Amino acid sequence: MKREVRLNPSELEYRVVETSDVTDLSLEEIINKNIKEGWNFENIQFAMRESSKRPAMAFVLFTRKRK
Repeated sequence: MKREVRLNPSELEYRVVETSDVTDLSLEEIINKNIKEGWNFENIQFAMRESSKRPAMAFVLFTRKRK
């Protein structure tokens, strides 16, 4: 089992990727591409439209140790 190491927020750099193409394939592509670049996936936030049950946008958050 991998042990999680918590870093001080000042030791991290952050990346936010915004997309209006909120499909499983586009989100997988964003996550896989950034993980290959050395980023750690943190979270996804969805922005909803009042008139729809599907998200209008997604914000995918990544971190990595500051160089």
